[in-house]
Amino acid sequence: MTTGKLTKHVSIKEVTRSYTASKHGVDNSIPNQQMYETIKLTAESVFEPVREHFGVPLYISSFFRSQALNDAIKGSSKTSQHSKGEAIDIDADVYGGVTNKEVFEFIKDNLVFDQLIWEYGDDSNPNWVHVSYSKTHNRKSVIKAYRENGKVKYKKY
Repeated sequence: MTTGKLTKHVSIKEVTRSYTASKHGVDNSIPNQQMYETIKLTAESVFEPVREHFGVPLYISSFFRSQALNDAIKGSSKTSQHSKGEAIDIDADVYGGVTNKEVFEFIKDNLVFDQLIWEYGDDSNPNWVHVSYSKTHNRKSVIKAYRENGKVKYKKY
């Protein structure tokens, strides 16, 4: 469970990679088979369809976060779906060929998901796209994150 491919376009290394974990010596390995299966379902349900549609590499800036890693990330919610293996942050702008806005709009219009967040940026393009998927309950919630007076706020998209 610690190396190799999770799906056609997602490696275990991408799923568990974290600068914060490396910096703070936090273990971010997948803890068990059940979590592995949840992560795989999330990748197959939201990442793979986006990757296949656009046909270009997409950068995963955050996927699985152990609870210890999640606690080490300033501003991360105690109930983050990343800690459940149910959320992916995609930054398509890293490699080019497609924008974060295009990824956001494709997911919004074509996929089943729990939560889709336009993460910061401006009205033309988010800094990254957060998307989550739940095996049991997908709300199809679409929101926009922004900062106001130094605090993170959310509004309907």
